[in-house]
Amino acid sequence: MDIPITRAETSRIGSLPDDESRLGFGQHFTDHMFLMRYETSRGWHDPAIVPRRPLELDPAAMVLHYGQAVFEGLKAYRGKDEGIYLFRHTKNLERLLRSCDRLEIPAFPLDVVEEGLKKLVLLDRDWIPRTKGTALYIRPTVVAIDPFLGVRPSNTYYLFIIVGPVGAYYPEGFNPVKIWVSEKYVRAVRGGVGEAKCAGNYASSLKAQMEARKAGYTQVLWLDALELKYVEEVGTMNMFFVLDDEVITSPLTGSILPGVTRDAVIHLCRSWGLTVTERQLSIDEVVKGARTGALTEAFGSGTAAIISPVGFIHYRKVEHAISGGKLGKLSRRLYDSLLDMQYGHAPAPEGWVQRIDL
Repeated sequence: MDIPITRAETSRIGSLPDDESRLGFGQHFTDHMFLMRYETSRGWHDPAIVPRRPLELDPAAMVLHYGQAVFEGLKAYRGKDEGIYLFRHTKNLERLLRSCDRLEIPAFPLDVVEEGLKKLVLLDRDWIPRTKGTALYIRPTVVAIDPFLGVRPSNTYYLFIIVGPVGAYYPEGFNPVKIWVSEKYVRAVRGGVGEAKCAGNYASSLKAQMEARKAGYTQVLWLDALELKYVEEVGTMNMFFVLDDEVITSPLTGSILPGVTRDAVIHLCRSWGLTVTERQLSIDEVVKGARTGALTEAFGSGTAAIISPVGFIHYRKVEHAISGGKLGKLSRRLYDSLLDMQYGHAPAPEGWVQRIDL
């Protein structure tokens, strides 16, 4: 497929703050977007890069009523020699395909979407910030657009990609955050859609997230839905715990999002000779480890924050400090190593990093 480009008549890049530390996250968007449409009779067709604009949706569009929507999040970096780098972007697109399959959305041509993503990033390359820790965030999304009120898969879809410059995801930056363990709400159950990156997963997490924030905590740590016993993941991240020199994370059993950064963390830790175990870890083990000092670190991993160290966990009205709430050595090493790879400043495993502006 050819991907035509229609350029915006004027640019809004002048609206960006002069100080890149004030970019925030998800607040600014570039001049263009990638757009493609699906119809049962034609399949995916007419990929194009166009000036960013509102989507045309009928009030009866199925995404608005039945939530048939999936998305991804990845980044482009301005790094070594002013190059533009992508980090494991095909893994994100492959996960988007799996999310589509789970929500009965037709598979899109990965090669076309990948090419459209690259062309969009290069077209809006002037928006990519230069400060370390900043990037161009990329959000591919697929939504159902049939104007129909009835529970069935849609026959028409939009696939679009929007991008925008971002800074740190959390206001704390790379400082340890405080998380709240929820026993009142659950995120996902095996057999549900927890392993898909779909819109409904995040909508259902908002109530617990707001309650945690009112109590002074950054995110919610979810427990398994069946027993409310085992830690699973945080609202926007997979979780890792370093307990007695063992790096532990929840197994991918259907209720956990298979994070691209999670996979990178596991790979790096094992390459450094660390013991990494994917197993169920009870909240009681976590609390006991924090109390005795056996739990030396906890951190989240995800595209937005990369690595987010956790300093305090609130559980049953008690706040438990992890290593005195201080930043751990492994969290720092992982963050620095991943960031250096993403900016092209350090060698990465084969296929992880691609420079796209040459």
